[in-house]
Amino acid sequence: MDPVIGIIGGSGLYQVDGLEEATWTSVDTPWGAPSDDVLVGTLSGTRVAFLPRHGRGHKHTPSTVPYRANVAAMKMLGVTHLVSVSAVGSFREEMAPGDFVVVDQFIDRTFARDKTFFDSGLVAHVSVADPVCAVLAKACAEAARQAGAKVHEGGTYLAMEGPQFSSKAESHVYRQWGCDVIGMTNMPEAKLAREAELHYATVAMVTDYDSWHPDHGNVQITDIIETLHGNVAKAAALVAALPGLVTHECTTGCATALDYAIMTATDARDPVVVDRLRTIAGRVL
Repeated sequence: MDPVIGIIGGSGLYQVDGLEEATWTSVDTPWGAPSDDVLVGTLSGTRVAFLPRHGRGHKHTPSTVPYRANVAAMKMLGVTHLVSVSAVGSFREEMAPGDFVVVDQFIDRTFARDKTFFDSGLVAHVSVADPVCAVLAKACAEAARQAGAKVHEGGTYLAMEGPQFSSKAESHVYRQWGCDVIGMTNMPEAKLAREAELHYATVAMVTDYDSWHPDHGNVQITDIIETLHGNVAKAAALVAALPGLVTHECTTGCATALDYAIMTATDARDPVVVDRLRTIAGRVL
């Protein structure tokens, strides 16, 4: 079976050009409707599904994005490889606005979101020690280079609740923690993708230096939007390059993440919860 690539586009990326036979498709998941309809088509012979994370017109805040529905919709459409394209602030001088960072770790500081598909009646504990598919991340880095972006491979993404940007004190603390970039949307998305046994990777597009940098002042949304506009063309070119680079090869166990995760005994499982979870965990149920 050939890979099916899902793209979740963050701020500034609301559509994908060049898809053949593209149609906006409505998907109804057990966790409700996703952020928007999903644009489904083919790109260089590969099936691609694109979802604007905030909805067309940017309707959802980072806290109100329906993360479970978004990931479930991708799974229901047959997606095997899910790529997040996200705007971030940088904690590192060398990761400058306009650069792309293919992150490999996350610190989750969000608190107002549903973070798992599993529930009372069917309990599971999935390892997110390696939250990113290493092979897919390599493909994304190569696609970004082909798109003309300056690429940093590896980095830790601090996920904050938002929607406000960091205080200077917070920004300095996160730098001391060893974080490299900061954003508001890749958690719980990465955790949910792991539960859904999807290969997941994040391409973080740097728009600013958060609020720590003494020479760049505070984060201004106008500056972010200006940098975003410059990144969108590269992001589109990155997506166009992915079909020739994505394979089923994996070294991080993405497609078998649920093998030893489910704790609830078979005879103690809630049939309603089990039925709902077949959407994302049918392989082990």
